[in-house]
Amino acid sequence: MESVGSIILYLIVALSMIVFSVMAVTTRKILRAATYLLFTLFAAAVAYFMLDYEFLGAVQIAVYAGGIVVLFVFAILLTSRPGDNTERLTSKSRVLGALAAVATLLIAGYALVSRCMVFASKPAMEAPDMEALGTALLGTGAGQYLLPFEAVSVLLLACIIGGVVVARKR
Repeated sequence: MESVGSIILYLIVALSMIVFSVMAVTTRKILRAATYLLFTLFAAAVAYFMLDYEFLGAVQIAVYAGGIVVLFVFAILLTSRPGDNTERLTSKSRVLGALAAVATLLIAGYALVSRCMVFASKPAMEAPDMEALGTALLGTGAGQYLLPFEAVSVLLLACIIGGVVVARKR
C-alpha cells in the first residue's frame, strides 16, 4: 500500500501538469507559453523520479526542459516580438478547436480504457533495468527507437537553420 504522502505528491504533480499545460495553450503571450511549457516538463520529470526512473527524469530535465525550451525561447526571440499578444481566435476557429479537443479526448480515453482492460488480465510487470531501457531507446531492431530519435534531431536542426534564416532576413 502506498503512503499518503506519495499519493498527495502525485496529486500535486498531476494537478500542476494539468494547470501549466492548459495555461501554456491558453495564454496569449508566447514567452509565457514557453515558460508554462517548461513548468509542465519539470512536473513530468518529477513524475519520472517518483516512479524511480532517475535516468528518464534526468533526461527529461536535460533534454526537454533544458534544450527544447531554450530552443523555443531563442526561436521566439528571433522571429517575433515576445511582448505582443496574439490575435484572438474567431468563433469558427474556436468551434473547430473544441471539436478537435473533444475528438482527441475521446480517442485518448478509448485507447486508455482498452489498454487498461488488456493489462488487467496480465500479471504485473517488473521494472526494466537501465540496460534494457537503453537498448529499447537506442537500438535499431524492431520496436526500438533509434530512427525516430535521429529524425527528431534532424527536425530540430532544420528548425535552428530556419530560425537563423528568418532572423537574417530582418
